[in-house]
Amino acid sequence: MVFRITTFVIIILISPSLFIAINQSFSERTFVYVSNGKDGDISVMKLDIETADMEMVEKIPAGQNVKHMAISPDNKFLYASIRSAPFSVISYSIDSETGSLTQISKELLPDNMVYISTDHTGRYLLSVSNNNAKIVVNQISQNGSVQAQPVQVISTDPNPHSILVDSSNRFAYVPHLGNDKIKQFLFNENLGILTPNHPKEVNTIEGSGPRHLEFSPDNRFVYVSNEIDGTVNSYKINNKTGILSEIQRISAMPYGMIDELSSNSASEGNESMIKDIKGSNLGVADIHITPNGKWLYVSERTNSTIAAFAVDLLLGNLTYIGNFETEKIPRGINIDPKGNFVIAAGEESGDISVHAINQENGKLELLGRYESGRGPNWVEIIEFQ
Repeated sequence: MVFRITTFVIIILISPSLFIAINQSFSERTFVYVSNGKDGDISVMKLDIETADMEMVEKIPAGQNVKHMAISPDNKFLYASIRSAPFSVISYSIDSETGSLTQISKELLPDNMVYISTDHTGRYLLSVSNNNAKIVVNQISQNGSVQAQPVQVISTDPNPHSILVDSSNRFAYVPHLGNDKIKQFLFNENLGILTPNHPKEVNTIEGSGPRHLEFSPDNRFVYVSNEIDGTVNSYKINNKTGILSEIQRISAMPYGMIDELSSNSASEGNESMIKDIKGSNLGVADIHITPNGKWLYVSERTNSTIAAFAVDLLLGNLTYIGNFETEKIPRGINIDPKGNFVIAAGEESGDISVHAINQENGKLELLGRYESGRGPNWVEIIEFQ
């Protein structure tokens, strides 16, 4: 009887510690990846989703002028574009426990690719060359490595700056900063082939400079950041045809430098305003939406701010909230998978900032700054459970 009582007491004492250990082993893990172009490496950082503190895990060698990155749909692989000769893409496997990266391949790309993304099957890497006007599709093997021989190379209009497929994986869009057009493609996920849609493009206002795009979570709308005139365009997606229809144009600049515009009803005064600032390179860059679709954020490099917008979930319209100071030259930003934080990379500061999203009004609050490396420019965030 005494032996049984003693054993029972020991079990009671040990059980809480066992529970804590088991609970920690299944805890959520959020990792942030930042490409440092001037250092030629990638910072791997762990984000504490409770405190928003960031901890450097490691720095992974990549290559001089490493810039844009992409994550596979299953979060198993990271791809990094090396924008120094010889132009290439590095494939890394991701350790879900530690966030660490292990290089599995490095293959040449046909050109200096300014932007890379994957389709939703994870079987194809899509990329664009801003310098030499190319759109490229490469196959991805089951082990995550990109194949060197392209499936398709398309000569296109001047300065394509990004490429993304919609959530149906049937349509792809390429903003062309050089001639103010957004190319519309049909995407064959079985063959990895892009075919021009009908019509093949939509026009933006002359001198706007469309750069990056982002889809609403329900795939009903797409939002495009316009680098040159500092605005954001909203489009409705026809989910049957993939054709875009513009519904709004709004400023992403501080203090309402450009008032909200509509491409269908812009007044002569607003058009004059656009012409006055045309060519001034306002530097609107990256664009991301929260997972619940309520808030949209755009990085703005001229004043080093992040523009915040409320999203009408029914109509797709944006309402300007304000611009919030961040790192110097915030070329890349991103939002964590839970939609609590905006993380910005300061290309000239060498740091990244963590901003809390106010879930009631979409405003940002700076929580902390962390060193990343020289020339940080792109941010990817992954959550493991």
